[in-house]
Amino acid sequence: MANQEIDHAFTARSKTGASFEPTYAGALSFMRRKYTKDVKGADAVVWGIPFDAAVTNRPGARFGPQAIRRASAILDNDPQYPFSRDLFEHLSVVDYGDCLLDSGNHQKTPGTIEREAAKILKSGAFLLTLGGDHFVTWPLLKAHAAIHGPLAMVQFDAHQDTWPDDGKRIDHGSFVARAVKEGIIDPDRSIQIGIRTHAPDTFGIKILYGHEVEEMRASDIAYAIVERTGGKKTYLTFDIDCLDPAFAPGTGTPVSGGPSSAKMLSTLRQLGQIDIVGADIVEVAPAYDHADITAIAGSIIAMHYLGLLAERKARAEELSNGNHVALNHAHGI
Repeated sequence: MANQEIDHAFTARSKTGASFEPTYAGALSFMRRKYTKDVKGADAVVWGIPFDAAVTNRPGARFGPQAIRRASAILDNDPQYPFSRDLFEHLSVVDYGDCLLDSGNHQKTPGTIEREAAKILKSGAFLLTLGGDHFVTWPLLKAHAAIHGPLAMVQFDAHQDTWPDDGKRIDHGSFVARAVKEGIIDPDRSIQIGIRTHAPDTFGIKILYGHEVEEMRASDIAYAIVERTGGKKTYLTFDIDCLDPAFAPGTGTPVSGGPSSAKMLSTLRQLGQIDIVGADIVEVAPAYDHADITAIAGSIIAMHYLGLLAERKARAEELSNGNHVALNHAHGI
């Protein structure tokens, strides 16, 4: 116990490094990252948006960020599988806490989310958001597109979320239609995986339906995603109801016939070559969960985002070091 401290989320002296505290105790930030509003120097910022007033079925996703943080405690300390490394040895990550929303004035919600996201993104950090229902992705897309321009979108979901939208709705089932109409995402570079419902319009977005995903290998799904996004800056959004209810019962609109968590995690693992500029995990509703099955899946999906980011940073550093060595050789050093 000599090198251990409790409540690493508050006692951490650095934005890097593992916590080495019991998984069953201590303050519950995401993967024990330091709680702070100071994002200077952070490679990634984890942020919660506890909002579920846009749901069309069962509410409860406002408790998603808490549940994901709680489930993530078990992921710290050991090298994170399947990345075979301590993600935080060189990757600087902080937990920014949650977005403060006015529960009595939902029309202000998208603007509040967008402004806070823009403030975080201004630091240059990667923003990883824990929802919340899927409406929160709309202002997040706007904040990211303001920096990067129209985005490719990779959406893991049972629903297309392209229902009719008047530009004012607070609705988790129509934000994709709005994003296409307003030029926030590029439908020709966007793809939806695991869809098991029908909406009136696809808006030109490529769809891999649930029955197709069932017959595909994870490597084939990953290839389809890489090919579709075509090197464009990409926002990745994962609605936990993409997974079959057997693997994610704790969600507001479950649909049977979905893929396993193993297949989708394997797919995510193979997306390292995509230029992912932002990501979220949404629709975890712990009131309908059992033994934290859904929260655990959500936390591991979020961890995979950070794993891909850690590998990308490592590759960039190796390339930089290689170029430095080559330059020294060229100068006879």
